[in-house]
Amino acid sequence: MSKLNETDIQGFVLRGYNMPFARYLFLHFDDALLAAALVHRLMREITTGQRWDTGKPQSTVNIAFTHRGLAALNLPDATLLSFPVEFQQGMKKRAAILGDTGRNAPDQWDELWREDQVHAWLGVNASTPEALNARCADMVSIMRETKGAILLAAQDAASLVFNGVPTTKEHFGYTDGFGNPDYLGVERSSQPGQGKLMPDGKWAPLATGELLLGYADEAGELPVAPVPHILASNGTFMVYRKLHQNLATFRTYLEEHAPLYSGGKEKLASKFIGRWRDGTPIELSPDHPDESITQDPSRSTNFTYSADPEGTRCPVGAHVRRVNPRDAFGFDGKLINRRRITRRGLPYGPSAAEDEPASDADDRGVIFIALNANISRQFEFVQQQWINYGNDARLGNEKDMLLGNHATGKGRFVVQGDATPTNPPFICGNLPNFVELRGGDYFFLPSITALGMIGMGLVDPR
Repeated sequence: MSKLNETDIQGFVLRGYNMPFARYLFLHFDDALLAAALVHRLMREITTGQRWDTGKPQSTVNIAFTHRGLAALNLPDATLLSFPVEFQQGMKKRAAILGDTGRNAPDQWDELWREDQVHAWLGVNASTPEALNARCADMVSIMRETKGAILLAAQDAASLVFNGVPTTKEHFGYTDGFGNPDYLGVERSSQPGQGKLMPDGKWAPLATGELLLGYADEAGELPVAPVPHILASNGTFMVYRKLHQNLATFRTYLEEHAPLYSGGKEKLASKFIGRWRDGTPIELSPDHPDESITQDPSRSTNFTYSADPEGTRCPVGAHVRRVNPRDAFGFDGKLINRRRITRRGLPYGPSAAEDEPASDADDRGVIFIALNANISRQFEFVQQQWINYGNDARLGNEKDMLLGNHATGKGRFVVQGDATPTNPPFICGNLPNFVELRGGDYFFLPSITALGMIGMGLVDPR
């Protein structure tokens, strides 16, 4: 394929910025003309996917819109109606499909997400708190200057710091950020295991259309996209979910069950996820963490599950095996290749080291952000079928141990094992909700060209 026009694609889509601080601003539009003027003014602030040949900036800015936001900007009805139905409905109306019920139900969400007022997301990432505050102050100043939007709320997020060092860990102590896919035409430092598995055992980038609108996907088709074509091309859809982590519940559950498991506490914790807490994949090193693997890009994501069909090394229901089964389901991986998503986001709330007290009432968790060309086929399928259901993995109604909605308190997680004394079969029962949803929505992350069309009122579906 021809090289992507990186200057027309928002940088947040093409690269993880790897900046330790972020603030997500949520905007509401009251006046379409003033809002369009704001979008037009913000265009010069938006970080594109262009290479940083002169060095990494101190901060970045990106923007995305809910369907309500695009309606508030007075986009033509023919365009608004051409968006995929799941985006038109928004995440709240998809709650039943996603399993967002009980304590995850919309009536339990933060007030911001209950009232359908969010029209736009303005994502600011930065290298330092000072740079973050300065860039956010600039954004607020532009909003006041143009009178184009009301700032409803801001969500801070940041890398967790332990012993004075920023890490890629989340609050349960697991190292995160290994699994983002490679896409054809997207320049990044790729690793074996991040794309799709080929018949010869090598890995290749996924089709660009699994990430970006306007390009062929893994089926050789163009993803469903709004009209006109130029509005959609080089854009994508974003899923934003604020996931609260019940850290005290997690620690208590692990402490209570670890003495019953002869493999020990850390091995049991590794079985939940499929990686040791330092990130070592247990499929490659089932008995101990191995820094030589986590520090080796040629090995840390380079593994499959076909040689472990019974899950004796990595349980069939472990989190990383559920959300990216690789070759576990057959069909040459083609089913898997159409469900991949790109992860962004950071933890939020105060960190608590293992020896520090923690309460479920503390406001901490992960801002989960997923980018995908087709929300229903990619994110929603993974959330519904692989997180909150287990049939594809021959697990019936079993849900993901940590992310599943265990509303009944009767859920279970099976650790498959073998005859080895330190690797016995084990069942974790009466699962509580370790993670709870606090709100979120679906957003459209347009190209720079599309932002210009929106900002100048030039969206014409004919």
